[in-house]
Amino acid sequence: MAENQRNWNAPPGERGGDRRSGGERGGEDGGLRHALAVAMVPEIDELTRRVVADIHAHSDAYASGTTVSHDDLWEICRDNLLRALEDFGGLPPSAGDFEHAARETGRRRAEQNVPLDTVLQAYRRGGRVMWQVMAEHLRASRTGRAGRRDTADRADGTYGAGRTGDGGRAYGADPDTELDIAGAVWETIDRYSLVMAESYRLTQLEMQGRQDTRRVALFEALLDGRGDDPAVASAAAAALGVPVHDRYVIVVATQDPAAPPNPAPVLDDHGIWSFWRPRSGRYAGIVRLAAGESGVLLDLLRRRTTATAGVSPEFDRLSQSGRALRLAEQALRTLPAGSGEAAAFDDRLPEVLLVGRPEIAERLVTAYLGSVLDTAAERDTLLDTLRVWLDNGCSAARAAEQLYCHRNTVLNRIGRIAELTGRSAESGEARLGWALALRALPLSGTEDEPGSAEAAPGGPGGPVPA
Repeated sequence: MAENQRNWNAPPGERGGDRRSGGERGGEDGGLRHALAVAMVPEIDELTRRVVADIHAHSDAYASGTTVSHDDLWEICRDNLLRALEDFGGLPPSAGDFEHAARETGRRRAEQNVPLDTVLQAYRRGGRVMWQVMAEHLRASRTGRAGRRDTADRADGTYGAGRTGDGGRAYGADPDTELDIAGAVWETIDRYSLVMAESYRLTQLEMQGRQDTRRVALFEALLDGRGDDPAVASAAAAALGVPVHDRYVIVVATQDPAAPPNPAPVLDDHGIWSFWRPRSGRYAGIVRLAAGESGVLLDLLRRRTTATAGVSPEFDRLSQSGRALRLAEQALRTLPAGSGEAAAFDDRLPEVLLVGRPEIAERLVTAYLGSVLDTAAERDTLLDTLRVWLDNGCSAARAAEQLYCHRNTVLNRIGRIAELTGRSAESGEARLGWALALRALPLSGTEDEPGSAEAAPGGPGGPVPA
């Protein structure tokens, strides 16, 4: 049996069992396989009909005829059965190599998006029916041999075993050989199934590559502003698998060494759909948001990706992606490189205005904070106090709580700033100027950004001297 299995796996024409003769099991096996194939090939259309009917009876996917038409299934089944029979029986191939039909089946079904398990099940059903038909031939042969044996015994005292009359139907095989034939059938079906599955997977990979290329090209078209063409927007929506109209933002993230390649896996873990592409040394992504997820997105970008990122305002049509990209890039430019900070465009409007006009940013800093910056010993403490005071609505009491100092200390420092700058702390114009100058400071190039509040003498990390 082991020797016969080695023969089944050998290429056609090299199977020792197919070529041996005499009383050896291999010769009997090969002769029976040959005889069965010769008998069944002329009946290939009837065999195909039975296989197609069996597949339809056991598979709703095929029976519906929606994805795979009846003619398609008939053609592919007939081709597979014919080549399998020729291969099984050691017959010369009627067209091309034996495995061509299996490869074509895998390619075609992958392109039709039929699940691989469904196709493999159809192969098993086909193998089952093919063995049923072979068993019918063997039973008919045994019945015929029994009648002929009685006649031969009376005529010359011999038995009819080994004769192949009646068009090859009197096969003369013993039961062990018939069992070996059953195994050979399933070895053949399994081998063809593996060839089909490999072709299916290769086709899927090729299709995925083409789909990825198309998806990227259409996403780039959206970012380039070509989404105003309804055909482009519609094609991009189909390729990306999202609606033309929904809630979206564009995110531009720097490719920081410490950050993951792109934020997609992090967002996907939280049920947020996104699509990303490297673009000019950065990652540009489109993110689909549910109501109230803007804050979640910013939090995930800050805490889970550590990428420095700018986020556009929300928009509701894919055609607006190009404009949103420009706004996200402007928001990103307001953030210090490598800071790991994420900022929404709408939260950085003053900075967006200033970063686009560096000469104005520089002048704001000089005009409103220049004299404060010149006081090296007091600079960080005064700037931190001014920032906290402005952020708390110019309330000395609330600022003092945050700075861990007395209310009068805050008032003294604000008074010192007013003295240095020559502006009144009660003036709305002065307060606006100071607020803009603080935002312009890290953007202007005039001076490094002030030290952190923790490092400053008057920061939250310790008491503030009066």
